[in-house]
Parts: sequence; structure tokens; C-alpha cells
Amino acid sequence: KNWNNVTPKNMPEWMMINCIEVDPFVKGGAYVVGTKYKSGDYKPYIYKTDNYGKSWKLIVNNIDSEDFTRVLRADPKRKGLLFAGTENGMYISFDDGNFWQKFKLNLPVVPVTDLTIKDNNLIAATQGRSFWIIDDLEPLRQIDKNLIKEDFFLYKPANSYRMGGGRGAKSKTQGQNAYGGVAVHFYVKDTTKADTISLTFYDSKKQMIRKFSNHPDKEKKEGKLEVKPGSNVFHWDLMYPGAEKVKGMILWWASLNGPKALPGDYSVSLTKNRQSRTQEFKLLKDPRSTATLQDMQAQFDFITEVRDKLTETHLALKNITKVKDQIKVLKKSVADKDKHKELLDYADSISKQLTEIENNLYQTKSKSNQDPLNYPIKLNNKLAHLNSLTSMGDFRPTDQAVAFKNEVIGAIDKELNALKKIFNTDVKNLNRKVKESNIDLIHID
Repeated sequence: KNWNNVTPKNMPEWMMINCIEVDPFVKGGAYVVGTKYKSGDYKPYIYKTDNYGKSWKLIVNNIDSEDFTRVLRADPKRKGLLFAGTENGMYISFDDGNFWQKFKLNLPVVPVTDLTIKDNNLIAATQGRSFWIIDDLEPLRQIDKNLIKEDFFLYKPANSYRMGGGRGAKSKTQGQNAYGGVAVHFYVKDTTKADTISLTFYDSKKQMIRKFSNHPDKEKKEGKLEVKPGSNVFHWDLMYPGAEKVKGMILWWASLNGPKALPGDYSVSLTKNRQSRTQEFKLLKDPRSTATLQDMQAQFDFITEVRDKLTETHLALKNITKVKDQIKVLKKSVADKDKHKELLDYADSISKQLTEIENNLYQTKSKSNQDPLNYPIKLNNKLAHLNSLTSMGDFRPTDQAVAFKNEVIGAIDKELNALKKIFNTDVKNLNRKVKESNIDLIHID
């Protein structure tokens, strides 16, 4: 059938046809959108047929009497989900046009002249107010009357591409890019201070990747999850946990990030007071990328190794600081320094050795972001800089990058092995000498 040649029998004469939309679920089904505003008639006109135009039904229930219609689009994934653009904004129907609801959100009152659905996105063309895009239609496709009766629920995330993305500052004069990663929509009817609500991401082997909570456990390095009563959305950036951080550390052009999730199968769980809902989703390869899955796996393994070595290095630096601080406390606590000169000299020698290793691992002279211009970066910064370079794109690390990584890690391991020897031998000996000396660590004047 050629829909342009079909005229509904009950359609008013001299109607301008703005849109003809084929029903994606019903053979012989279609929707026709017309207007008569040029004749002074501002009523909405949307007609539906399910028999190739033999009969038509007017479906404009609950559309305002002066919101004359311009366009209708049927969702290709959920039967009966319709979007209508009118002279004064948007409408939505979940029951194939039997009942319409206003679908304003943050859309201004503006004529919506055309609509299209691209992948999971609804795109609206307007008169004088630019293009507007709803980035993810999955919640609208999954919501139903039974679902909204639950205390909390988790929508199945749309399959997402493994690619970057961002979102700039809000502006009234220009658009914003969509978030990169995976959008996770969820609903929580009631949130109280006693509730612990979390989102946890898992790989295909059900190994935990990241956890985000409204009451995050800092020791477990949980991320912060903002939750409000009602509908919520969380954007996972696809990143695995990063390396251990040292407070106040100054690094030059360095990344402590972990690797980015590979294309494949994943799942996410929403937990509220020990009750969970789980949904699965797929992460798809960026269709623009020329990298193979083997290339991306090599990059993933490379960054994981670099991250783990940075974590080991930074934990060692933290332990160096702890030991040196305790040595300072010990020295201040010794009242008779002549009597315990041998002990103090031994403590000083340990502190000097620790300082030497610390300075080899990290540029301790850097106190501001400009200091790396004056003081050369050390081993941890070299490795973190390599991480920032190899994280670009989704390419296999070059032979030179692998060789440099092995060289730097070898130098770091040399320092860490020396440090372990100091901790396991010298520090233990120092503790023994302190115990044997009967030094009082607490003094009252």
C-alpha cells in the first residue's frame, strides 16, 4: 500500500497531512497526523488504522484542544509506545494512542515539528529552540503499572558502546554532550538515613568491578552514589578501580586510572537494605575503532599491571612515612640522648635509608603543580605517565611502551626489595632495641 494515497473517510476536508507513520508491530497499521490551523482550527488530528486504511480511528484523547498536531513516531521496540509533537510541546502514550499524557520534562513550550528515533534516543526538531534529544528511552520502554508499585526497582540498561564521552557545564545557549559509558536507571520510592543503597557492577564471570553506595566505605574504596526519592540515573564510566593515591602527591602528566572495561557481557545489581535486583547488559565495541579484541585485551592487561605496581609503590611510600614519623616520635621521647646514642644513631640510619628510597620512588621536592618544571620526575611518575599515554584510544601497547614499562618496574622493584629488607630486618631490630632499652615513650612535665 502507498500510504500517501490513503485518505481516512472521516478526516475533515482540506486537512494538511504533516506525517504518516507505519506501525512497526501491526501489519497494515499506520498513523496519520494532520492539521487545520491555517483554517483557524487548532484541534489535534491523529488517526490510526490497522487494516490498510479501510477504517480509521481518531486517537487524541487528553491532548489539549488547541495543541494542533504536527508529528507522531512509534517506538520500534515497545508496542503501543507513541510520541506526538504538537504546536505546544510533546505528548506520550503507552497504550497506542488511547490516552495521551504531556511529556514536557525540561522541554520549553515550543512547536515540535518533527521527531525521529535513532537507536535508543528520541530526537525532536523545534521551531526556534534547536534540536532536543532524550539520550535513553529504555526506562519508558520498560515501565509498567506493576513495576511502579514496588519499593525499588532497576531498569535493564541499554547496550552501550565502549567509547569516551563527557558532559560540559550547563548552559542555556548551547547543547551538552551525553555522558559516556553505561546509563543505569533505577527507582527508589523512599530514601531514609537508615537505608544503604548501592550499585555494584560485575563482569561476565560475576567478579565485582566497582561498587557505589550512598554510604560509601572508604576502606573498601566504594564510590559515592547520589540517591533521591523517585527516579534516578547513574552513569558508569566503564573504568576499573585506579591505583592507590597518596594525599598531597604532585605528579606531572600522570594517570592513576585503572583500565577501561572490555566489550562483552556485564551485570549490575541494585541493593537496598540487603535486597537486590540485578540486570544484565552488553558493552559493545566502538564501531569506529580498528582495534581487535586481542589489542584491547593487551591494553587492559598492560594498564592493570601498571596500576597494580603504582598501588604497590604508593603503599610503600605511605609505610615509609609511617615509619619515619614513628622514628621522629621515638627520638623526641628519649630524654637521655647520650645514654641511648647508639639506638638513636641506628634509628637515624634507618630513616636516611628510607629517605633515599623514598626520593628514588617519588620526587619529594615537588610541593606545587609547577615544581616538576624544576625537579625531575621519579620512578612512580614515569610509570604513571606511561599509563596516561597507553590509555589513549584502545590500541595495543607498542613494543617501546612494553620495554619502558619493564625497565621502570625493574627499577621500582629494586627499591621495593631494598625497602622490604629494611622493614623485615632493620625496623625489627630497632623495635627490639627499643624494648630492651626500656625507653618511656610518654613523658609528663
